[in-house]
Amino acid sequence: VRQLHREFLRAGSNVLQTFTFYASEDKLENRGNYVAEKISCQKVNEAACDIAREVANEGDALVAGGVSQTPSYLSCKDKAEVKAAFRKQLDVFMKKNVDFLIAEYFEHVEEAVWAVEVLKESGKPVAATMCIGPEGDMHGVPPGQCAVQLVKAGASIVGVNCHFDPDTSLETVRLMKEGLQAAKLKAHLMSQPLAFHTPDCGKQGFIDLPEFPFGLEPRIVTRWDIQKYARKAYDLGIRYIGGCCGFEPYHVRAIAEELGPERGFLPEASEKHGSWGNSLSMHTKPWVRARARKEYWENLKPASGRPYCPSMSKPDGWGVTKGARELMQQKEATSEQQLKELFQKRKF
Repeated sequence: VRQLHREFLRAGSNVLQTFTFYASEDKLENRGNYVAEKISCQKVNEAACDIAREVANEGDALVAGGVSQTPSYLSCKDKAEVKAAFRKQLDVFMKKNVDFLIAEYFEHVEEAVWAVEVLKESGKPVAATMCIGPEGDMHGVPPGQCAVQLVKAGASIVGVNCHFDPDTSLETVRLMKEGLQAAKLKAHLMSQPLAFHTPDCGKQGFIDLPEFPFGLEPRIVTRWDIQKYARKAYDLGIRYIGGCCGFEPYHVRAIAEELGPERGFLPEASEKHGSWGNSLSMHTKPWVRARARKEYWENLKPASGRPYCPSMSKPDGWGVTKGARELMQQKEATSEQQLKELFQKRKF
């Protein structure tokens, strides 16, 4: 974890987010997870804060403490119980004095609002991102209305993270921006999409794709895709520009390089990396030297090299969300019988 932080810092990250995704106590004891009992929610969150701060101090980065959606909400626990889960993490973030807070990866705006309300108790700036696409949250609340609710709850930064590719995510943020403008509300905008192409996913995003999570590599975006994304995001008015699942340090470097003129500098990781492939001018092969230009990489349509694979998949789309029997969570490990039931439902 420490080395990952260092690599992202070197690639140009201004923010190091604590490694506390899904680190609420109820998640750390969910479906056979032993971490809450053997290590504890507090120790996990404390270690995450310490590691992030240690590396941030090696450069010029902020530390953000993050919370995400909870098994308690999906299992229909009440507002007080869900908020209590967030508050346990917030207590650690306050003790460790993170610079600001992020409520991220929420499929339901109701729970995201509860998270923002808790985080605002800190007095620190709060960002809030939802893992939704243009269709809105899992209860059908449109992106624009989600943004309005989050800002009214106290979020200073709103946007999306995860579940969808860069283009889809930017469209969702555009809808959020329109919703805020219509409500005459102001907030900074944020985008942290996947580093996978997902034009074929449904409302719930890439988790419905049959390749999720261990067969997604053929969908990974190139550094040049990310340079285009960074420019589109900036032109849309987004100023918190990053990434989520699939993003590697070289993707973050692509953002930093594309926005180098606006930032006024390039990251350390660019010292030996030619802009738009211009270092290929040193290559021994003439046809490769001919690729040492922006026009080549900007217009390239990469092949997958998989002649027997389709270009698109059919999402599973089981259509379950909060309250569905299959989403009710438990402390016990998933039983063999429960798995058999799921295997029968998902046949090849």
